[in-house]
Amino acid sequence: MKKLGLIGGISWVSTADYYKFINEGINKELGGVNFAECIIYSFNYDDIKKNNENNDWDTTFNMLSKACQDLKNCGADAIILCANTMHLIADRIQESVDLPLIHIATETAKEIQKKGIKKVGLLGTKFTMELDFFKDKLTALDIEAIIPEADDRDFLHDTIFNELGKGLILESTKARYLSIIEKLIDNGAEGIILGCTEIPLLVKQEMVKVPVFDTALIHSNAAVAFALS
Repeated sequence: MKKLGLIGGISWVSTADYYKFINEGINKELGGVNFAECIIYSFNYDDIKKNNENNDWDTTFNMLSKACQDLKNCGADAIILCANTMHLIADRIQESVDLPLIHIATETAKEIQKKGIKKVGLLGTKFTMELDFFKDKLTALDIEAIIPEADDRDFLHDTIFNELGKGLILESTKARYLSIIEKLIDNGAEGIILGCTEIPLLVKQEMVKVPVFDTALIHSNAAVAFALS
């Protein structure tokens, strides 16, 4: 089994899901008491959040790059960034650490393609929704991404950091998320990407009438496939 290096704490809440999904996935394939060989480097979320707010991606890159090198030195065979937004610097990180980096958007795009879907709604932080690092992976497979209106993007961004990232689940927030999703469907979305690893804490497939793509679960499954390859 290959050893996985996880960059977590962004947030710890979704990192716990990654740990659960990966271990369950390994056990499903191997049975018995087989579970994942993995190492987790967990950041203080507040440090990353401050960098984001200051648009200081170089500092975040330096922090994550060093953490990945530490994981490599501990024997990691691949890197998993347990957060969508951090994939803004994924290519730089992979180059700096010289290990395979399993890209969350690439893996999500493959799953969407399998369902024959050509137009999806993308939810996430403002970085994920408004910048191209995630959408480019979709475009490469001829998948169009549409995003919510500006005020809805502000709401998603704020609640991801100030509620979901702390494990805080509010019914009023859930209702607003489902309303945002409904508007994307009305605008032609055939599927919805939960493009922040905390959003699945709030939104479930049974709440939505089109296919939902849980990026944390998809990413974890890809990590399991790599570990067993």
